[in-house]
Amino acid sequence: MSAAFKRFLSANDMVRPVEKVSGSQQLALLATGAIWTRWSFVIRPQNMLLASVNFLLGTVAGLQIIRIYNWRRSLGDSPSETFKYILNGTPTPPEQISAKLPAPVES
Repeated sequence: MSAAFKRFLSANDMVRPVEKVSGSQQLALLATGAIWTRWSFVIRPQNMLLASVNFLLGTVAGLQIIRIYNWRRSLGDSPSETFKYILNGTPTPPEQISAKLPAPVES
């Protein structure tokens, strides 16, 4: 039951707005997924369900980090600023975000 719950929670973050996703939390989930995927093959008996759930957890966390990176780059941040944001999670004021967004296209 907890395996399905963990998978649901990590996939549920994909619909959240990217500005509300925590980069440091996603890094922790990526590391957790990688470590436990590896250890599920080391322990005896091997637990394939544990491996699959943690692999998916790490994959979703990696995708979230990519989403954050692409979002910050689209706002005009340099790669070093983007990585600092992912590691530190320094919030960006809403007025700064709206100032960096492109103007809406009128039809």
